[in-house]
Amino acid sequence: VREGGCASPKPPPHPLSLCSPLAQSFSLKAQVKEMCTACQKTVYPMERLVADKFVFHNACFCCKHCHTKLSLGSYAALHGEFYCKPHFQQLFKSKGNYDEGFGRKQHKELWVHKEVESGTKSA
Repeated sequence: VREGGCASPKPPPHPLSLCSPLAQSFSLKAQVKEMCTACQKTVYPMERLVADKFVFHNACFCCKHCHTKLSLGSYAALHGEFYCKPHFQQLFKSKGNYDEGFGRKQHKELWVHKEVESGTKSA
């Protein structure tokens, strides 16, 4: 107690102490680490790139066919695979359909099997 009967005022809490209103307004939880879709390593904010809801390092975002580095304006995606636009067009045009051009069975084969099973296959 100081002279005059007054108690010394309590200093305000440090802005970063757990009791301060500033610290309570921020979440103290650790952020979830994001993993690169291509290399499965941690992606930090400065090297983060998001394409079709997939997270990549800038350096890992490459064409599946030729491994050329892609940018958000220079890629095409199909079934979760990423291609440069020239190879996407080349692969599509060479087979004439998206499924066969990318190593999948043609969707129309499903129709043929259904027609054979039901006995209504037309000539």
